[in-house]
Amino acid sequence: MKKTIPILVVIVALVVIIANRGTQEKEEQALEDSVPTIVVADAKTTHHLNLYVAQELGLFEKHGVSVEIVDVLDLNAARDLVISGQADIFWSCPTVAIAAVANGAPMKIISQVKKPCTSVLLVDPDSPIQTVSDLDEKSIAGISPTCEAIISLTVAAREEGVGFNLERLAGGPALAALESGSVDAAILEEPHASIAELRGYNILFQEVSANIPCRTINARNAFLQNNSDAAKALIAAVEEANRIILEDPVAENIVDIAVEYTESPRDAIINGNNRLLFQTEIDQEGLSFLADELIGLGNIRSNPGTDLYAQEFKGITWN
Repeated sequence: MKKTIPILVVIVALVVIIANRGTQEKEEQALEDSVPTIVVADAKTTHHLNLYVAQELGLFEKHGVSVEIVDVLDLNAARDLVISGQADIFWSCPTVAIAAVANGAPMKIISQVKKPCTSVLLVDPDSPIQTVSDLDEKSIAGISPTCEAIISLTVAAREEGVGFNLERLAGGPALAALESGSVDAAILEEPHASIAELRGYNILFQEVSANIPCRTINARNAFLQNNSDAAKALIAAVEEANRIILEDPVAENIVDIAVEYTESPRDAIINGNNRLLFQTEIDQEGLSFLADELIGLGNIRSNPGTDLYAQEFKGITWN
């Protein structure tokens, strides 16, 4: 008997350990299953750096949500995934969201991403373009007439009584057109603006977009109705990511994340990251201005006003 007691004790102890481990695993699985997963459709760009930082630094999990980022080719594809219900949220240019909501898409803006718009006009150092009035009849590469920077530059030119010709090119092709001399100037966003600047091109008229908001976070209505707490947790995590980025935009880990997600040149990210002034507070006046300009362009019939914004976020990101 004396020899069997220790063996029995060991066996009982092992059974208890195994049972406890199984219970712990079940509890952890139950906790994991209870964490809501938010699907974010995303067209990669440094303008969405706060999304990537929140994901990589575990900030979403810290705030009680899980985020799955689904890669798409462009902002329109991201919008369409949200409208179809295949994704819950997307980051976009504000004009994409404004036009969608104004034309009846079942979605709302829940947060600003950043302000001001950081797309800028770049010209060759020897360019004759020195003032806004010099833009008259010039050929300018840019993504779309509804781009915030193009809208603001169009308004500035209109106030001077001049107009320019827009060649609809974005990113790399717009930069290539500028370098080949087939256009007089190009409106580029980060990181292409920094790539061009580092190659010796000059930035002009940055002030015309100084009061224009850039990028919004948008969510489908059904998701907001059923998961408003999860959406608020996501924005809380994004706000924390904003603070981290703004504290040191070129910190090594921040730059590493930007390079990993966007595959952009490291030197361009370092050059341009300090221009990305992230915020969650919605610039209602700026978005209303853009809506009015979209009416003039024929993209929407009327300004949606506060119908643009999710009621669930009133008092949080807008008033």
